[in-house]
Amino acid sequence: MKFQNMELFYVEASVRSEIELSSEESKHLIKVLRYKKGDRVLVTDGKGNMHVAEIAIDDIKTCVLNRGDKIPGIHKHPYSLHIAIAPTKNTDRLEWFVEKATEIGVDRISLIICSHSERKEMKTARLEKIAISALKQSMSAYKPEISECQDFNTFIQSCREKQRYICSMDAEELLIKRYLKGEDTVILIGPEGDFNKDEIMQAGRHGFFPVSLGPSRLRTETAALLSVASILNLNL
Repeated sequence: MKFQNMELFYVEASVRSEIELSSEESKHLIKVLRYKKGDRVLVTDGKGNMHVAEIAIDDIKTCVLNRGDKIPGIHKHPYSLHIAIAPTKNTDRLEWFVEKATEIGVDRISLIICSHSERKEMKTARLEKIAISALKQSMSAYKPEISECQDFNTFIQSCREKQRYICSMDAEELLIKRYLKGEDTVILIGPEGDFNKDEIMQAGRHGFFPVSLGPSRLRTETAALLSVASILNLNL
C-alpha cells in the first residue's frame, strides 16, 4: 500500500480503534477534501504512532474513523533535542521557527524570559496549532512538546540533558565542533540583544557551555533553526 498520497490527521488522545475527528477536521476531510465513507487516511498521536484509518461515518460535523494497521518502520531519532528560546517581539518569527523546527525534527521547545527579552509572555495555544499543522504537512509521527514561558534562572536549574549549550555572540567554540553525536541536548537561544554576562555565567554554573553558530549576527529565530538543522545534520 502506498501512503504518500494519503492525508494525515492528528488526534490528541492515543489512537484508539474508533476515532472521532473534531468538527474542524471533519469539515476539512469531508467538505474540502471530499473524502467519503470507505476512504482511507492516516492518523497520528504525535508520539510516534501512525495508523491507516478508514472512514466509517462521513459526517461533516463528526467524522468517525476506524483504526487499521500501524505503519511500520517509524523510528524516533536516537537523541533528544531541546531548544529553549526567548520569545521574539514579532510573534510571526517565533511561529515560523516552530513550524520549520517541527518539520525538521525537534523534540521540545521551551520559552524562556531573559534580561533583554522584548516580549515577557507568550501563550502556547497558537504555537501548538502551528506545530500540528507542520506535523501533518511533513507527514511526521512526532510533535514537539511546547512549554510555557519560564524565567531564565528557573529554567537552567531544571535542565537534565547531558549536553547543555548556550549560544552567545562572544563565544569562540562552534556548536558543530563541540557537539557529541547521539547525546540528549538542550540549546539556549537568547533574545535579539543576546544574553547578558550574568546569564552566561549563571548558565555556566549549571553546566552550560557557551558556543557560537558562526561569524554572522543572527536573528533569534534564525539562530534557533540553524541549531536544529546543525544537530540533525551532525547525526546523519
